[in-house]
This record gives sequence, structure tokens and C-alpha cells, in this order.
Amino acid sequence: MAGLELLYNSVLDDIASPQDALLCFVHWEMIRNGYKCLGTGDQPGTNDKRSELLPAHWNESSELYTLRYESSDGKVQLLVKAITVDSSVIFNVMRSGSEEVADMTVSLSDYVNCDHLQDFDRVFKNTEELGGRVQSGILSSGPGSRSRSGKGKEPAKSCKKSLQDEDPFRIPTRTAVRQPGWAQPMNPFAAGGADLDPFGGRPGGMIMDPLRAGFPRSGLDPSSGIPMRLPPGAVPPGARFDPFGPVGRPGPDPDHLPPPGYDDMFM
Repeated sequence: MAGLELLYNSVLDDIASPQDALLCFVHWEMIRNGYKCLGTGDQPGTNDKRSELLPAHWNESSELYTLRYESSDGKVQLLVKAITVDSSVIFNVMRSGSEEVADMTVSLSDYVNCDHLQDFDRVFKNTEELGGRVQSGILSSGPGSRSRSGKGKEPAKSCKKSLQDEDPFRIPTRTAVRQPGWAQPMNPFAAGGADLDPFGGRPGGMIMDPLRAGFPRSGLDPSSGIPMRLPPGAVPPGARFDPFGPVGRPGPDPDHLPPPGYDDMFM
């Protein structure tokens, strides 16, 4: 932490709040990684100069801090804003000339001892962790890592798709559900065999299912709907279904269930 003590003592008279101390630490991390401070405010000023020190009036407001930095080679300029929200500080970093941003939220009580703001030896805690968060949250994964335009839209699409998949009220796409692989007994009178011999490993119960009894199948999927009879979804997929009328016929057979004595010529 060489240099942090000198920096902190140089602005010790200006330190009036925990967020002041926190911003001083973040400023030191920026300097340590090759950046120089240009000044305060959103726009360049006539008095801007590259310096390792905090500029005048840097903590004029304890609710909003605005500082501008430039890399050692002069190719990158960063606008750093720190906003105080309750007991936390939200850092927002934007690369000048683009919409690329990075942000980090820090809880003051985790890293600053509010009772010892005037004592450098005790004002900071968990410094290694805080330094790592600045590195990963602002510097290493900072501007250039994500954007509000261009490729930055791709995560939003995937997030939206994920939310749609998890929406319990979303109506799923109706697709034909394949019937489970039930055994097809050749003898239609074998229905109920599993009830007579429950340990024999035979499928089926007392109810005879015409779709699984060995008769020719029409390929009917009740869950997909039956025109003029059942709407799609009326029958749960995979449920036992007793079709209306003979299997494989569009309607009732005229010879099906004739009345008693139909062959009587006097009727």
C-alpha cells in the first residue's frame, strides 16, 4: 500500500465522511494502475492537469463525486462518478467518447471504519479485498468489457429469452406428444392380466384401452384435438383416452348397434 498513506494524509483535513475515505482509496488504485487525474466535473476545464493528487473541491458534495482520469499513454480517458445511496457507494465509470460503462457497488461499513476517519492506521479494513474489487469491477472488467450498444445487446436478448422460459403464465407451444412405449398384447382378452398376476410384470389393468389392445391404430393423438369433437389440449398428453366411436373411423357405422329385430321384414 505504498503511497496510500501519503495521499490520505495530503487530504486529511478534507476527509469528513466515510465516502470521502473510500473515494480516496479508489483514487489511489486508479493512480497505481497508471492513470492520472485530470480534474473534477463532467467536462474538461481550462485548469486541467495530469496529477496523482486529488484535485481541489474533489469532495465538494458528499452525495456525488465526479472525477476524470487519463491513462499514461493518453489514449484512454475515464469519467468516474460515485453516488452515495444509504450506506453504500455506487461507482460508475464511462470511457469518454463512447457509451461503454462499468460499475461497482461498495458497502461503506465493510471497508471503512467510520469512527477513525482521522487515523490512517485504522480508517481502512479489508484493504486487499477492496483493492481486488476495484481491479475486477472497475479496471480489469471496466470500459471495453460491455457496452450499451452493439454487442451489449446480446446479453439482454438472452436474458429476455431466459425470463420467457421461466414465465409460469406463458402458454407453451403445442406439439404432438408421443405416446409411451406400452406393450401391445396380441390377445385383446388379455386386459386385466396384470391385476390377476400383479408380480408377473405384465402391463395393463382392468380397463381395456382400444388404443393399446392390439387392434389397428389410427395414429390418433387426443391431446392435439379432434375436429368437431375436442379442442386442442382437452385431453392431457399420455392420458388413457376412450375415443368417440370406433377407432380409425370418421363417424359411426350405419350397421353398428342395429335395433332388435332389424331383420324382421314387417318392421
